[in-house]
Amino acid sequence: MNYPNIDPVLLHLGPLQLRWYGLMYVIGFGLAYLIAVRFGRRSHYALSREQVEDLLFWCILGVILGGRLGYCLIYNFSFYALHPLELIKVWHGGMSFHGALIGLILTAYVYACRNAHDFLKICDIGALAAPPGLFFGRIGNFINGELWGRVTTVPWGMVFPQAGPLPRHPSQLYECLLEGLALMFIMYLVSRRDRAHGFLIGTFLAGYGCFRFFIEFFREPDAQMGFILGSFTMGQLLCAVMVAVGLGLIVKAQRSDEVRC
Repeated sequence: MNYPNIDPVLLHLGPLQLRWYGLMYVIGFGLAYLIAVRFGRRSHYALSREQVEDLLFWCILGVILGGRLGYCLIYNFSFYALHPLELIKVWHGGMSFHGALIGLILTAYVYACRNAHDFLKICDIGALAAPPGLFFGRIGNFINGELWGRVTTVPWGMVFPQAGPLPRHPSQLYECLLEGLALMFIMYLVSRRDRAHGFLIGTFLAGYGCFRFFIEFFREPDAQMGFILGSFTMGQLLCAVMVAVGLGLIVKAQRSDEVRC
């Protein structure tokens, strides 16, 4: 299959450009806001619309700063150590999910401490609100023709313009379906009844970690890093940590539920 080769620029406004990837971020944050407002109305979470708006503002900063710093420090440290000014040039690309996650967790911790909220409660709301953003973010990656998969012979393999003449797995779409839609459905199911704080963020971490670990077998490793441990990538090692932490939070939350019962 030929890659559809969509123009990454949606609209030209003189010297300014509205890019599909940026629009995906806007849609993701917009849906996160609506979800957080809806669940904030439940007494188990108890966040007002104004509090959600304040939290979302800081979360946007956490995602951008954490995602950028995470990519520069984890995936391409040697380059940015020699060219530190490139760090601020986000328009050149380079964002890390795991860096963004760390940025969000730190943001949630500071927000919870400053506003006398339960830290895990804030994380649970974030876990509910995140999957739509992951879905649209991976669509943005696909439109940009980046983060492509490994060479393949499957009928749906695509020839990406920047990845050479051989067909590759459209791994961005795999991530879109699993990390986005499938995880969204799982989070919806587990959120239908109130659970001890920490259960939802644990489910998110374990679910995303498992899905991403699996998809990494089809995704081309970052050229500057390659494989880290045998046939495993840096993404898989970080996801293994996510799964371990997520399962720990789930067990802790279940024990808390048993005590309350």
